[in-house]
Amino acid sequence: MKKTSFAPSRAASALAKPMKREDVTDLIVFRKMKLGITWPAIAKKVGQSKEWTTAACLGQMQMTRKQAEALGTLFDLPEEAVMLLQQVPYKGSLPTAVPTDPLIYRFYELVSVYGTTFKALINEEYGDGIMSAIDFDMDMSRLPHEKGDRVKIVMSGKYLQYKTY
Repeated sequence: MKKTSFAPSRAASALAKPMKREDVTDLIVFRKMKLGITWPAIAKKVGQSKEWTTAACLGQMQMTRKQAEALGTLFDLPEEAVMLLQQVPYKGSLPTAVPTDPLIYRFYELVSVYGTTFKALINEEYGDGIMSAIDFDMDMSRLPHEKGDRVKIVMSGKYLQYKTY
């Protein structure tokens, strides 16, 4: 009996849809789950913070070649995926304008409730400007608490003054 190969032919491969950045995210999340590895462990391999690395893996940051290759090696990603990790992403790519995931919605709610407070306090302290999300650091940690552990998020963004012209 003749053995049939199920490997795609070159012609079939050429007709396949090209990989998208969202496909890379799905592949990373799947392989992370399969390996049972944590975001901090991945970050150590990439050489960045767990917060930045997680954002990059989820499609919100551009990796350098070295970072993308480290991730590619860790997760045995195809060359095309490693290349896509090095492209400038379309940021803020939630599937809906108002998030429906409960955890992400709480951040939306936090900005809805406290956004004007953040703005008033920053403007009073610094003047008319913004906090950068480009020149930015973030740290997330767990704080033990008698009524249940708490999530501590510290954000630090460069202040940018609006200029007059």
